[in-house]
Amino acid sequence: MPSRAIDLAVIAVYLAGITWFGARFRNSQHSLKDYFLGGRNAPWWAIALSIVSAETSTLTIIGTPSLSFNGNFGFLQVAFGYLLARIVISTLFLPAYFRGEMYTAYQLMDVRFGPRIRKLTAGTFLILRALAEGVRVFAISIVISIVLGTGEMTSILVILLLTLVYTYEGGMTAVIWTDVVQMILYVVGAGVSLWALLHQIDGGWAHVVATVEPLGKFQVLDFRLGPPGEFFSRTYSFWGGVIGGCFLTTASHGTEQLIVQRLLSAGSERQSRAALLSSWVVIFVQFTLFLIVGVCLFTLYQDRGMVRPAVTDSIYPKFIWEQLPTGISGLVIAAILAAAMSNLSAALNALASTTVMDLWRPFVGNRAEISESVWLGRARLATVAWGGVLLGVALLARNWGSVLEAGLGIASIIYGSLLGVFLLGLLTRKATETGAMFGMSAGLAITLYVRIFTPIAWTWYILIGTAVTFAVGYISSPKKQY
Repeated sequence: MPSRAIDLAVIAVYLAGITWFGARFRNSQHSLKDYFLGGRNAPWWAIALSIVSAETSTLTIIGTPSLSFNGNFGFLQVAFGYLLARIVISTLFLPAYFRGEMYTAYQLMDVRFGPRIRKLTAGTFLILRALAEGVRVFAISIVISIVLGTGEMTSILVILLLTLVYTYEGGMTAVIWTDVVQMILYVVGAGVSLWALLHQIDGGWAHVVATVEPLGKFQVLDFRLGPPGEFFSRTYSFWGGVIGGCFLTTASHGTEQLIVQRLLSAGSERQSRAALLSSWVVIFVQFTLFLIVGVCLFTLYQDRGMVRPAVTDSIYPKFIWEQLPTGISGLVIAAILAAAMSNLSAALNALASTTVMDLWRPFVGNRAEISESVWLGRARLATVAWGGVLLGVALLARNWGSVLEAGLGIASIIYGSLLGVFLLGLLTRKATETGAMFGMSAGLAITLYVRIFTPIAWTWYILIGTAVTFAVGYISSPKKQY
């Protein structure tokens, strides 16, 4: 019990400290630009680490080791697609975003098409992020319930309320700088847990290699084509991983407010590009680190004849809490909580910014009698409201299967239609607002059909949705009269 008390004290100090640190940024919040874009004063390297934090949720930390525990390093093929996507975004999307004073990704759709498509894309994002973030909030309850032995409801409430406090107070500035602190913490935590894990395996890393290499667990690239049916149903092939990863990241980083908000927070297009491209290096190293943890856990379980837990997502947090030395386990659990809070704070701010800037403010109009301070209060109100929504979704997410693939699957269903309409606007002059709306509806419908009625892997959803949206949107756009 004393050892557990020390670990719990470490976790409590972290939770209190990061909440206090984030809330201190309240005094710098004087306008919507401050609250939603951090005043565009953050350095590019801080934005880069914040982007990584946004990509790295609890799903990544507890789900990625599970993938290599059960399989191999094939997930890295998706990460290769992430790099290709960043090049596309830097070339095609960033110049468009920095042509004007934009707060959200969906203002670009208003400029290109009109207010209806702006509302439709914004609404699509709100649904997507609420569902995906709800899964992430539930994922952290797995960790907290292991540590504290609390029920899912209590676990979810603890992390949600603490994150809500500093996001409500400090806005995007708090999000970015707490992201920096929390990212450093969970990377250090993963490194410490790997070091401790190798010390529990007789023979260390050499024995891990000797055990897992003959089983093909270090395999990264899989170029097999196979029969057509198998080709599209295999999730982590080179083709599915790179193409799927590229479309996934182009959609998430190019059209979703969660990441675009960070890119818009940079002082210039050049700084935004530097932040985006450099973030890939960190994310690739990070994925590799967690996959290595997974094969080390596999070796440990095999050597000791341990029974695998029914839910493999719990393998890593279970090892941390039960096997690591006193104090270190508390530190690493705090690191996992850091990733959860980092991503959740960003989602709350992104949901609030889209609600206010794309729906609420256009609805009431830019009336002079409504001051900036009033809108700042409304932005904070929207933040609290979305906290309540995420709580509800998290409680519904308990039976959705693997947390990592559930989160990615949800995102992939909607991303295709979002990316398709953005590409329609950026790459064509013929497309109209009416055509774009038809295209989005068709893309979403087809992707839902593919998800429900076919064995096609989630890595192909976005490509399918994008292609359908773009094609239908272009064809259904009425010819302009000159």
